[in-house]
Amino acid sequence: MKKVLFIILFSFIYIGLQAQEGTSTFNFLKLPISSHAAALGGENVSVIEDDLTMAFQNPALLSCVADRTLNLNYMVYMDGVGVGSAAFSKVINDRSAWAVAAQYFGYGKMKQTDPENNILGEFSAKDMAFMGIYNYDLSDYWSGGVTAKMIYSKYEEYSSFAIGVDLGLNYYNENSDFSASIVFKNLGGQIVAYDEKHEKLPVDIQLGISKRLAHAPFRLSITMPMLNNWQSSYTTDGEKQKFGTILLNHFVFGLDFNPSDNFYISLGYNCRRANEMKIDGSSHWAGLTVGAGIQVKRIKFGASYAKYHSVGSSFLFNLAMTM
Repeated sequence: MKKVLFIILFSFIYIGLQAQEGTSTFNFLKLPISSHAAALGGENVSVIEDDLTMAFQNPALLSCVADRTLNLNYMVYMDGVGVGSAAFSKVINDRSAWAVAAQYFGYGKMKQTDPENNILGEFSAKDMAFMGIYNYDLSDYWSGGVTAKMIYSKYEEYSSFAIGVDLGLNYYNENSDFSASIVFKNLGGQIVAYDEKHEKLPVDIQLGISKRLAHAPFRLSITMPMLNNWQSSYTTDGEKQKFGTILLNHFVFGLDFNPSDNFYISLGYNCRRANEMKIDGSSHWAGLTVGAGIQVKRIKFGASYAKYHSVGSSFLFNLAMTM
């Protein structure tokens, strides 16, 4: 049985790594569901908290979540686009837990036109994902997790279906309050394509570390996303970026201020977002993120704000309750 599971997981990794080049579909999977992760630059796989939404970032972090947690999330993304999700987790025993979740991405109504730009009516577009998460503590320091995803999109009469997995591994030393993780995200592929051409899932290999300072209420996080893609992108003037810029694009920095166990304020900076959204040499604060969270008895609330470019931003809200 272990050999069969190993072969299946290796196959997903191989397929995903082969799919790292070229365009991809289901890019809504790149967006954070966690307001805490969104506040830390939009990418974080290593923060150790009793926060079910962090398991979306890294399934190995489900080991930190309390039994029977219900989570509801909503994001206002760009120009009125709404993203909703819900999740529930259950502890199996001292070493394992599971969770289920659903995500909905609605683009609203759009005008349908013919090649001559005559308006024919309206159509809607949507993305959905259904997820199952399993976590197992390998030892007192190591935890592993897997997320299985069923992904569906429908744009007018075109639809697509895909399956994918996230694989995560986390090391956490409680004495030093140091955490390190590696995650393979969105391994898999389309089962049903929009047309004859099958597109790729947005594969993302991420490394991350988090460390709480010994004598101050701060925690620093550094995350390196997109380690499977080191292709050079071009600036607006058509020039290739220098290696230093390409390297910096793979860094996301986050800082937590934790004056108590029931409250946090977070700041983040996403280098890739800031660089790619520059206009006339200025990022216009793109890449900056901020957020906060509070717990009152069994209820937790988190909120974040992220700047994407000069005219686009997102607000993300999380509400969780231990039942």
